[in-house]
Amino acid sequence: MPRLFDPIKIGSLQLKNRIVMPPMATGLATTQGEVTEDLMKHYEKRAKGLGLQIVEHSYVVKDGKLSEQQLGIYDDRLVAGLAKLTKRIHTLGTPIAIQINHAGRVTTRDVCGQQPVGPSPIPHSSEHETPRELTKHEIEELIEAYGLAANRAVEAGFDALEVHGAHGFLLNQFLSPLSNKRNDEYGGSLENKMRFHSQIVARIREKIGKSFPLLYRLGAEDMHPEGLMLKDSKVFAQNLEKWGVHAIDVSGGMMGSRPAHLTSPGYYVPLAEAIRSVVNVPVIGVGGIRTPEFADEVIRKNRVDLVAVGRAMLADPEWAFKAIEAVKRG
Repeated sequence: MPRLFDPIKIGSLQLKNRIVMPPMATGLATTQGEVTEDLMKHYEKRAKGLGLQIVEHSYVVKDGKLSEQQLGIYDDRLVAGLAKLTKRIHTLGTPIAIQINHAGRVTTRDVCGQQPVGPSPIPHSSEHETPRELTKHEIEELIEAYGLAANRAVEAGFDALEVHGAHGFLLNQFLSPLSNKRNDEYGGSLENKMRFHSQIVARIREKIGKSFPLLYRLGAEDMHPEGLMLKDSKVFAQNLEKWGVHAIDVSGGMMGSRPAHLTSPGYYVPLAEAIRSVVNVPVIGVGGIRTPEFADEVIRKNRVDLVAVGRAMLADPEWAFKAIEAVKRG
């Protein structure tokens, strides 16, 4: 019977336990997306006792930026700062990953410097500007941008890479029927909607090799009658595994990471459990996990393989270390 404190592998990466610090935006980078001392201290404080630390979503191109002081990975000149971060975390004996992302239609021109882009010219909400539909040539350029960002992550010394496909951002937008109304090879059928993702994973693999640990954050359900459904996400997850993804980090889709109507501990764990039933790679569960006892329980019951603890870890930087001790005593 697996426990919270048991080791586990993600691809070739050995983790000492099953606690993951999920990517959470800090707003501590510079306006150019550079690593700062405050950002490094934020992660350093929380690294002790973790199985894996995943650094916040980092934009792969300038027009994919979501917020003013978001971390970036869009340019080679950012690698040196990112390398300082990985070196500092490695001194604590903790593996560190970085999440790469493009905001798509949910950003604003004030932040990204131009009209936002998306799979189709459909605004995220009445408060958002209508995005410009990406051309096939632009899609090809973005595929390359993801590959280059992945290469920078390796150069900076990260131990793993996570691709962000949840929370209403660009890759989620391409998969969701709510935002993708294209009638070319990137829209329509589920197979077509998955094409962008498959090409990104393939390009990443070309850049960094097949063995480098690769995670994918999957927005498994939009919780909307016309949105992405769990049955399609199961098919997508199986394809992620075929494409060479080593772990699937299951969260929400268009409704984001913290929907107001979901408040129970582990509110996305049922989605993760459903995805776990159809794949053979480790699955991470998340959503309002606050106590060590609950975290251990969902692993003992084989509902998920790892747990991501966000807000509780922000509140208590030593949560992981204390949780392991509490579970062992219990």
